[in-house]
Amino acid sequence: MLADAIAYLLDPSSWGGSNGLGVQLVQQTLLTITSLGIVAAFGLPVALWLGPLGKGGTFAINVSNVGRAIPVFAVLGLLSVGFLGSGEFGPYGRAGLATLVSLVLFGLPPVITNAYVGMREIDADVIESARGMGMAEWRLFRQVELPLVMPLVMTGIRIALVQVWATATIAALVAGPGLGNTITYGFSNGRYELVLAGAILVAVIALLLEGVFAYIERAVDPMRRIYRQDAAAQSTTSMNRKGVRL
Repeated sequence: MLADAIAYLLDPSSWGGSNGLGVQLVQQTLLTITSLGIVAAFGLPVALWLGPLGKGGTFAINVSNVGRAIPVFAVLGLLSVGFLGSGEFGPYGRAGLATLVSLVLFGLPPVITNAYVGMREIDADVIESARGMGMAEWRLFRQVELPLVMPLVMTGIRIALVQVWATATIAALVAGPGLGNTITYGFSNGRYELVLAGAILVAVIALLLEGVFAYIERAVDPMRRIYRQDAAAQSTTSMNRKGVRL
């Protein structure tokens, strides 16, 4: 079965057609990018604003956690059948709007929670020192608070991205777009190599996304940059001292 699944993935004809793997991959990628963009545009400003205030944060986190408490499939089914319908929604296909709303609700909790907690955990002495140097609030946020909170923000985005990407496959259960169509078709027709092929493709891309964003997360960490700069400076000083001794 594994050999058949790999052969299916490597077969160019599997990627063609109006409902081939290529179209499904584009649909799922579009769903993921759009959902994550909405999550970041809505969740990050709220969390970054409430963090320094210390008020309303618990309420915002609890509201966002509704997306975790309620199963995504239940929300998707409710929206596609009862509220938003399962009609075509532009390039997102059937039930595209219901799928987008469900994924946004599912992606909000890690983004809001991480950003809010990151802002609350910034050392108060650092903030007071910056203010004592005459920094305006906007400059304080841009040059001090945001760089310090960025690693946690990127962690939240990374978690949301992988979750949204993997969860988008369930859209096929309500005739929606994405790679889940290959998996559901395989189950319905007893072609389990297609189920395995779809699962492999989703898992491999999820691992790639995890790795790329983990690298970005480390790259934007100011403490890592400072550590690397200190290490480079110490190495240069040590080499200079050895040169003087020689």
